[in-house]
Amino acid sequence: MKQVTPHSIRQQIRRGEFQQNTSGFAPGYVQCNLVILPKKYANDFYEFCQLNSQSCPLIASSDTPGDFSLKMLGEDIDIRTDVPLYRIYKNGILDGEVNDIQYIWEEDFVAFLLGCSFSFEEALIAAGIEIRNISEAKNVPMYKTNIDTQGVAQFTGKMVVSMRPLKPEDVNKAIEICSQYPKVHGAPVHVGKPSEIGISDITQPDFGEAVTINAGEEPVFWACGVTPQLAIANAKPNICITHSPGYMLITDILNTSLKSG
Repeated sequence: MKQVTPHSIRQQIRRGEFQQNTSGFAPGYVQCNLVILPKKYANDFYEFCQLNSQSCPLIASSDTPGDFSLKMLGEDIDIRTDVPLYRIYKNGILDGEVNDIQYIWEEDFVAFLLGCSFSFEEALIAAGIEIRNISEAKNVPMYKTNIDTQGVAQFTGKMVVSMRPLKPEDVNKAIEICSQYPKVHGAPVHVGKPSEIGISDITQPDFGEAVTINAGEEPVFWACGVTPQLAIANAKPNICITHSPGYMLITDILNTSLKSG
């Protein structure tokens, strides 16, 4: 697929012409994780994001309940149609995946958009660091860990991480670069032995796809925006809608605008 604007890709998604994961697409632009909840859960989830900002860096939320346009994120956005694949949870249990949520949309829904690691990947590539999930055209591998989040009311659970294998000489460079992007997960949370954070088999991610880890490379783990999906399973709201891992909302916001300092 040739490079096109974020608006153009969103239009393709809306028409059902683009239904794949969004890693590597629309370079230069922020992609977001999505959580949609009824208004009665919104304040608690907002506080959960504030207390767990490395996993759940809040980029934007609905101005009012029922708002699906999210104008602060770009031109002609419809959050009900512009994500390639959604997950629907009922009472904390995954009920299915769909490409369009217009049929289930309610006027009291509040949408939360969270920063995504796809944004810092661009900065790493610019520094000459290979991003294996992009070079192998795969969805980034993601894993459940034994790292606790800070719970709020019913929202509680373990952290999910994404993993990218790096050469040892690139690890410190990656930490330095990603530290400048706190709104898209910031610096890694762990480097090295997966078992130390509760991952028993690095070749079997819980979400996404496994990637090649070459001899001598270090697995490097970042907090991941799929973390709220575990908290949602524990909170058991009557309904919740999220993105499917790796299938993001592509915004008109530039990645460079999120860089700190």
